Amino acid sequence: MRHDLSAGLVLASMLVPVGIAYAVASGVPGINGLYATIIALLVYALFGPSRILVLGPDSSLAPIILGVVLPLSGGDPQRAVALAAMMAVVSGAVCIVAGIARLGFVTELLSKPIRYGYMNGIAVTVLVSQLPKLFGLSIESNGLLRDLRAIAEALLAGKANWITFMIGAGTLALIMLLRASKRVPGILIAVVAATVVVASLDLASRFDVDVLGPLPQGLPGFAIPWITTADIVPVLIGGFAVALVSFADTSVFSRAYSARSGAPVDPNQEMVGLGAANLAAGFFQGFPVSSSSSRTPVAEAAGARTQLTGITGALAVALLLLLAPSLLRDLPTTALAAVVIAAAIGLIEVTDLKRIYRMQQWEFWLSIVCSVGVAVLGAIPGIGLAVVFAIIEFLWDGWRPHFAILGRADGVEGYHDITRYPDARRISGLVLFRWDAPLFFANAEFFKQSVLDAVAESPTPVRWFVVAAEPVTSVDVTAADELAELDDKLRAMGIELCFAELKDPVKDKLKRFGLFARFGDQGFFATVEEAVSRYLHAHNVDCVDHEEPR
Repeated sequence: MRHDLSAGLVLASMLVPVGIAYAVASGVPGINGLYATIIALLVYALFGPSRILVLGPDSSLAPIILGVVLPLSGGDPQRAVALAAMMAVVSGAVCIVAGIARLGFVTELLSKPIRYGYMNGIAVTVLVSQLPKLFGLSIESNGLLRDLRAIAEALLAGKANWITFMIGAGTLALIMLLRASKRVPGILIAVVAATVVVASLDLASRFDVDVLGPLPQGLPGFAIPWITTADIVPVLIGGFAVALVSFADTSVFSRAYSARSGAPVDPNQEMVGLGAANLAAGFFQGFPVSSSSSRTPVAEAAGARTQLTGITGALAVALLLLLAPSLLRDLPTTALAAVVIAAAIGLIEVTDLKRIYRMQQWEFWLSIVCSVGVAVLGAIPGIGLAVVFAIIEFLWDGWRPHFAILGRADGVEGYHDITRYPDARRISGLVLFRWDAPLFFANAEFFKQSVLDAVAESPTPVRWFVVAAEPVTSVDVTAADELAELDDKLRAMGIELCFAELKDPVKDKLKRFGLFARFGDQGFFATVEEAVSRYLHAHNVDCVDHEEPR
């Protein structure tokens, strides 16, 4: 308890500026960021499985929320709060249902390059969205490229408030300088320093530096976030997008910290805990929340042992709102922009992308395309693009998989790819063909053509064609029909089609499709060696280096 209480107080010093900053970046008043922080921490402590994970407003969700709130709210803060809160309700409900249905595995469908691409695109979007506040500019957001152009035009026209910029740039520099230390609350120090400078020099009135102003006193109350029928579709899309992103982030952090502590975490319960936190935040004037890559390490470094740390932090923030709501009235918005920009910079992944580039360039470029899609099209279309790329990436390996003609090489047991072993010997009249993928609709035609090509390229007339089918883990109806057509063609050519090392579950499917009876028991062999032996005996072919199966 002693460790958790002290860690909670340290955590609270970071929760306040970060919660306000991400609220402003999401298009809602800063106070709602604190409401979301309080509710999320308390509810996750009840339902979440992770011992030290910290939930709250997050930079990766800010552009998604802003993309829905900004065009629909029309600048009305109350309407913005209702829209953001309903997104939290939708995302919470989605996560809870998915967790109960045990769909916690879905985020594993996004490969690492695609996750990097998405997060890098989000980081760029968040960074650009905060540049106007950093320079003290006011522009209308119309997308990344147009925003950059508008910022450049405003700077060239001399519209920047350079006092505002110096405060924001100084805050950012101090955060980046102190971020290497987990024990030093760099964000708190930087924000306090900026607030003291603005207040002591009266920069708000003298140089028009924009400040946060006093926060409302009191705690959040239960409120149903009413929206119009015209808002339903974009809010639903945004809520689903938030659910996907927040659970992807939360599952990654949860697994990382559970591995470090040695306590396993159920991903389905993690989804329920995240969903409950979002659902509660939506009904208590908050907005969507996720795990935090910046606050969780702070809690860990401060000695957090259990979720009592989060509860302590939430109660400390609540006391601030009850006893000293005017404490942050001189906090400059440019300092909040610096906090968000620092978080965005922390999201950018470069080192591992360099490694991926060295290992497999096409996956690197896939990540880059995903980043550009998220940054240019927006967060919600970008998520759709990332999912489409994930499906294409998955299908590509199965659509045009590797296959090999096998032969017998000196000094190596078994039969191996003749392109890897050019001196490997092939058996007259026999083609050993290995197919390294499941057989399904996308590659069935390619499989049939590859088999026919292998027959045509055989150095001797083919009598048997044996598919080394150990890598074949499944067969669908389309592929089964293609197999039947292939068998008819090969029989017309006087060639017998056989299978070796085919798994029993795949054989069961062939039985249901009526193919097992077509080939008969004699068409299936337990090993490649058994198939070769049967061929040699059936056709009286000599092969001095063939080993009989045991």
